[in-house]
Amino acid sequence: MAFIELIINRNKSGDLVIVETILYFVRHAESVYEEGRERTRGLSEQGMKDARKIRDILGSENIDIFVSSPYERAVETIRLLANEQHKEIHVEEDLRERAIGDFAMASFLEAKRVAFEDFNLSYPGGESSQTAQKRALAVIKRYIEASEGKTIVIGTHGDIMTLMLNGYDQQYGYAFWKSTTMPDIYKVIIEGNELIEVERMWR
Repeated sequence: MAFIELIINRNKSGDLVIVETILYFVRHAESVYEEGRERTRGLSEQGMKDARKIRDILGSENIDIFVSSPYERAVETIRLLANEQHKEIHVEEDLRERAIGDFAMASFLEAKRVAFEDFNLSYPGGESSQTAQKRALAVIKRYIEASEGKTIVIGTHGDIMTLMLNGYDQQYGYAFWKSTTMPDIYKVIIEGNELIEVERMWR
C-alpha cells in the first residue's frame, strides 16, 4: 500500500504531469558492535573503505538532498558523498533503526522473522513494525512533498529500510531484509503514489 500522496504538476498546456522522485536508500557500512553505543559507534576500517566505494558509485549522480538516521554509522556512510557534492546531511530522528527489544528465548533471526510477519507485534522494550514504518514513512513523505521531482539520498539501516519499502510494496519483508548486505544501495523510483522500480546498485 502507498503512503505517499499523489504529487502532480501541470505542463505549459495545462495537462497534469506526474512527477518522478528518485530515492537512494543507502544501508550503512560495517560498524563494530559496542554495547551501549548504538547511536555513536562509527564505521570500521572496512566500513570506511566501503563508504569510499559508495561515493564512487553515486558520485556521478546529481543528488539534491541528503537525509540520514541519527546513528553515526549511517551518517558516516554517506558523508564522503555528501562532502563531494557540497551538501549538508539532514539528520532525522524518526529514521533511526527499529529497536527489536528483548526477544528472550527466540534466536535473533527468528525474532526478526516474526516481527516482519506480525506487524503489530512488539517485544518488550522494542518497537513494532507498524509503529516504526509509520514514523519513518512520515519523514519520507515530508521530503518528497517539499522536494518533488528531486533526487534524495537516505542514510539508513536494514530493518527500517525494509519497512519503508514495504510501505509501497508488501513483497519487501523478512526475506528481503535477510538478503541485504552492509552496505547496500537501492535506487527507488516513485511516480505519484506508486513505486515504479527498485534497482540494487551495490556490487
